[in-house]
Amino acid sequence: MPAALAHPVVVIGNFDGLHRGHRAVIEAGRTLALKLGRPLAVLTFDPHPRSYFRPDEPVFRLTPDPLKAAILAHWGVDGLMILSFDAAMAATTAEDFVEKTLFGAMDASGVAIGHDFHFGKGRQGSPHFIAERATAKGRAAVIVPPLTAFDEPVSSTAIRTALAEGDLPHANHLLGYRYLFQAEVRHGEKIGRTLGFPTANLRLPPENSLMEGIYAVRVEVDGTVHDGVASFGRRPTFDNGAPLFEIWLMDFSGDLYGKTLNVECVQRQRGELKFDSVEALIEQMHRDAVDAKAILAAPPAPEAPSLLPL
Repeated sequence: MPAALAHPVVVIGNFDGLHRGHRAVIEAGRTLALKLGRPLAVLTFDPHPRSYFRPDEPVFRLTPDPLKAAILAHWGVDGLMILSFDAAMAATTAEDFVEKTLFGAMDASGVAIGHDFHFGKGRQGSPHFIAERATAKGRAAVIVPPLTAFDEPVSSTAIRTALAEGDLPHANHLLGYRYLFQAEVRHGEKIGRTLGFPTANLRLPPENSLMEGIYAVRVEVDGTVHDGVASFGRRPTFDNGAPLFEIWLMDFSGDLYGKTLNVECVQRQRGELKFDSVEALIEQMHRDAVDAKAILAAPPAPEAPSLLPL
């Protein structure tokens, strides 16, 4: 363990999405860390255990590790520890995980876990199992009860469903902030610049199930946030190819190739359409830009603020 994370309070979970429920567990850990005078660390796993056990059903990852690290740092967490979820981890008993990893190698001073966190071979370990072992060792433990919003449990599954249905407001409210992702700018066919809308082209992972369409977005480039309008889809007017997230930044000029962008999705404006002519497409793109400017001029909802810049 790094010296800065010696004897930490450890918050454990998969934390995909880092939503309101996860934030409640992290804040419970923070309260405990302040009480004990210890650093606060988040412990998570990669790949997602479901991806390991069901590789033919890849998980739509809401917050891959680099983005997870950025958000946790933004929230003031002292460290992120990622354990590889492989055959050895899957075969580790709950007893060994607690004794050898949590209170052994990590030497946790305390632990905070959500009410539904299960772990170890056969998912035999439970929050109460950890709490009992912690108490026996004179360590602190906090089990955080479930959190609900809009009369439903806050969960990563509910957020993935909302994004797949194009319901950004609902996804953002469950997250507790505007949905965002990271992706690298790649070379495309440069169609946008011929239309007067040069775009940054981002290819999202195939398991990403964000609903296709036109989005008002905010994009962080080298620490500066820019407004933009994006098209996510297959470009039916041209080639109906592989899904691509293409962003036109309203107030930016420069070379973005190879840069990793933080992209915040503010609102889905409409679905993807096929136009009879390029001229009709350009007219619609101008209307989309005007609509996006109006959307982005409004302040974020208090219950779903912006995290940018990260």
